[in-house]
Amino acid sequence: MISKKDHFTPKARQEGLVVQELADEVLVYDNKRFKAHCLNQTAALVWQHCDGKTSTKDIALALEKKSGSSVSEEVVWLALSQLGKSHLLTGRVIPPAGGAGISRREVIRRVGIAAAVGLPVVTSIVAPKAAQAANCLPSGSSCTSSVQCCSNLCNTNVCA
Repeated sequence: MISKKDHFTPKARQEGLVVQELADEVLVYDNKRFKAHCLNQTAALVWQHCDGKTSTKDIALALEKKSGSSVSEEVVWLALSQLGKSHLLTGRVIPPAGGAGISRREVIRRVGIAAAVGLPVVTSIVAPKAAQAANCLPSGSSCTSSVQCCSNLCNTNVCA
């Protein structure tokens, strides 16, 4: 990422991610951190334009073109903040002077309630490793109750 006084070109992280694009959102699974991220349409558009060459101002213009309505550069900075916290960008997000730590509430106050629907949202959850995801015991395993067994039958402390 290049940081100049008024020119910031964020770059999306590509390595160690599994990306699935859906109709209105993008799902990103981080293999390194075992976290799944759901990017709404606005956050996804910002992330997809983070090529290390496109400035935040140009990303806002691309969002305007896609949505057909005015998009504040503050919306892009909010998305970048969320994407950065989710480790989906390479390097640090360096907000402009006076824009450090801009909150979703502050952006809503500035752009108005009507525009709030289009604000970026990145929702993240910790995904269990495969071994942690197992939720039942196979046949022949020791058990203390039927709920533990995949067959739902614990017979004399052994899953049937």
